[in-house]
Amino acid sequence: MAKAYGRGKRHEKAINLALQGGGSHGAFTWGVLDRMFEEDRLWIEGISGTSAGAMNAVVATQGMYDDGARGAQAALEEFWHAVSRAGQLSPIKRTPWGIASGSWSLDNSPGYLWMDLLSRMASPYDLNPLGYNPLRNLVEDFVDFDKVAGCDDMGLYISATNVETGHARVFHRHEITLDVVMASACLPHLFKAVEVDGVPYWDGGFMGNPVLFPFIDHSPSPDILIVQINPLKRPGTPQRARDIQNRLNEITFNASMLRDVKTIDLIDGLIVEGQLSEDQFRRIYLHMIDGCDDMLALDASSKLNSEWAFLCHLRDIGRAHADRWLKVNFEQIEVASTLDVDALFGEAGAAGKSNVLELEAERAARGKRF
Repeated sequence: MAKAYGRGKRHEKAINLALQGGGSHGAFTWGVLDRMFEEDRLWIEGISGTSAGAMNAVVATQGMYDDGARGAQAALEEFWHAVSRAGQLSPIKRTPWGIASGSWSLDNSPGYLWMDLLSRMASPYDLNPLGYNPLRNLVEDFVDFDKVAGCDDMGLYISATNVETGHARVFHRHEITLDVVMASACLPHLFKAVEVDGVPYWDGGFMGNPVLFPFIDHSPSPDILIVQINPLKRPGTPQRARDIQNRLNEITFNASMLRDVKTIDLIDGLIVEGQLSEDQFRRIYLHMIDGCDDMLALDASSKLNSEWAFLCHLRDIGRAHADRWLKVNFEQIEVASTLDVDALFGEAGAAGKSNVLELEAERAARGKRF
């Protein structure tokens, strides 16, 4: 039976967490979560996650079921330690020179170079017809999905991309299975599509990295904190083929989140201006924690680096960023957004208000309240 850990008197504020994916870089998010669950003044109302963010989300939810916030912290540490142990058998490792120089990159790893070359030349249906994925075995051994479904103190939303329609599918807590988590983390150049109820899915990052709208429909908290691990801006023009592909992936995996942020911000502005009624819409407060230069300095290959020292390094960075964010912004939770959307978009400018009207019509047809 699930234990009751609902928001109590000691929790001054409540917030929703939206977790991006990014392979081993998800250990940065582990650090953010570790600090957030340590904050007794703050109640985590719900979590959405994609790919590595989805794994962090289900592991934290299972920990919440077992022992509340402290259980979530313990479960996350155990999970990432298990990831590190599993990675010890991988041929994709840093070179001795990389270790000596203190670089976390795998760019010069023979195993990484070979895998990268093969993935660009052949389909996983040819290279891996049995669909072997060591991470699947790890998640299956570690996560009890009955506990995940039974933790009714916290909303949980995992996204995956429908291969046939190109649309995002959001799975709610009671729908989440091992296949759903693996679908959310299915990179199509590495793994065969994962079928859920006969429907093929790829990584949720293509259409929702992470999804934000479930909080608006289902969470009583108006605050959404995005844990951003894919750099939004990267100075300079990439010239190497690998760097070009990396930047394309960053742009693609950020696009859906940016679209949702802009839409929410536009609607919030229209509510403030009195052009939209608070009877139909509600204000949403947006926040963001990102790794700034710490994550920008890491290349794409390091997303496959599962050394314990690296994961702990990322955890510590995540904790530090979360701690600074809480010190500066805690009082603004449930009061105002701390994310500067105009600065986030820079030269992109404002989207047309017609997009908001289209969204309003769509949601009215679905019978949803923004």
